[in-house]
Amino acid sequence: MARSKPKAPQILAPMPGKIIRVLVQAGEKVEAGQGLLVVEAMKMQNEIRSPKSGTVERLLVKEGQPVNAGEILAWID
Repeated sequence: MARSKPKAPQILAPMPGKIIRVLVQAGEKVEAGQGLLVVEAMKMQNEIRSPKSGTVERLLVKEGQPVNAGEILAWID
């Protein structure tokens, strides 16, 4: 069964942790590989990068917010 592709790629949290830095804002244009957010997990900082060039359509987190693995953090269109 083929899964339908979402309109805009969702950026998911790769692990549980805490958002310690938001590097972009909604409406901002980004390049593939550009850092979007920094998640701290087990005392290590992990930069979440954009999988493609586009526009940050929606940002669902803020600095200091805890996140779970697989949680949607943002959409890039």
